[in-house]
Amino acid sequence: MTTLAKMASSRLFWPVVMLLVLFAINLVAFPGFFEITVRDGQLFGSLIDILRNGAPTLIIAVGMTLVIATRGIDLSVGAVAAISGAVACSIILGSPNPGSLATVAVAVSVALLISLVLGVWNGFLVAVLGIQPIIATLILMTAGRGVAMLITEGQILTVNSPPFKFLGSGFWLGVPVAVIIAAVVFGVAALLTRRTALGMFIESVGINPEASRQAGVRARGLLFAVYTFCALCAAIAGLILTANTAAADANNTGLFIELDAILAVVIGGTSLAGGRYSLVGTLVGALVIQTLVTTVYTVGIPPIATMVFKAAVVTAVCLLQSPTTAEALSGFRRRLAVRSGKGVAAS
Repeated sequence: MTTLAKMASSRLFWPVVMLLVLFAINLVAFPGFFEITVRDGQLFGSLIDILRNGAPTLIIAVGMTLVIATRGIDLSVGAVAAISGAVACSIILGSPNPGSLATVAVAVSVALLISLVLGVWNGFLVAVLGIQPIIATLILMTAGRGVAMLITEGQILTVNSPPFKFLGSGFWLGVPVAVIIAAVVFGVAALLTRRTALGMFIESVGINPEASRQAGVRARGLLFAVYTFCALCAAIAGLILTANTAAADANNTGLFIELDAILAVVIGGTSLAGGRYSLVGTLVGALVIQTLVTTVYTVGIPPIATMVFKAAVVTAVCLLQSPTTAEALSGFRRRLAVRSGKGVAAS
């Protein structure tokens, strides 16, 4: 098998190709697309914007990857993100010193703690009560926005807190803080699941829960862990989204981000049927999703058509990744090999 054939057989091949195609389209529409400038010690440029704006999606997609690997799904991440932002902003707004670092630390800690409780709730419904994950998380998806509305009392809570805003739009060592947080979440997840046996246990539960249980894997505990971690990721993303605008909007914070996260996981090659997963693939998928949104604005496609354009590209990537397409390409390569062999023999 040639090097190109080996690359094409990888599930990451077509997502990477699609990402490069999107980069090329942006470069044609905007020749300075790859330029990165330094202003006041901070990095700026289209690529930096893609990384910063795509950070919340990547953070949630990392948690979603582990949930999907267990043959589950979490539709409540957008609602959890909204609740997280609402809790943090309400605490900061109600504090006599909103700009205090201690106030922001308390607000962030409480928001993350509540997200852990929500994750445990999802894990309880799935692991203990045996409710289908799509239904169990749909409950919180539906009720979560209402909870966020109750916290904000139906208002958009605007806060003036530089330490809090730093989470969403600040820079550290020239790099956006949101990108650093996403890198830390990704690194921790990769370290825990690929450098320990945890990843193998998660895959075994997704492939065959009963067999993994008989082999001694505590499937119930793993399900609690992945749903709690996914909710924690959603809360972190919600804090970044809220801090970026310095306002908690229960209706719009994290709206449809669960769909982007699922698409990023699927584009990255992780099967919704559970089992083997790829965090690197999820990273590529999140970059494809965010670059796609950037391309819409760069090329001049009306924003109202963003969802249609996104669906078309995602469909193309999924079709190229499908087993039927892989078999067709494999058959085509075999026929070429046979023909070239006959040509050499004839000469």
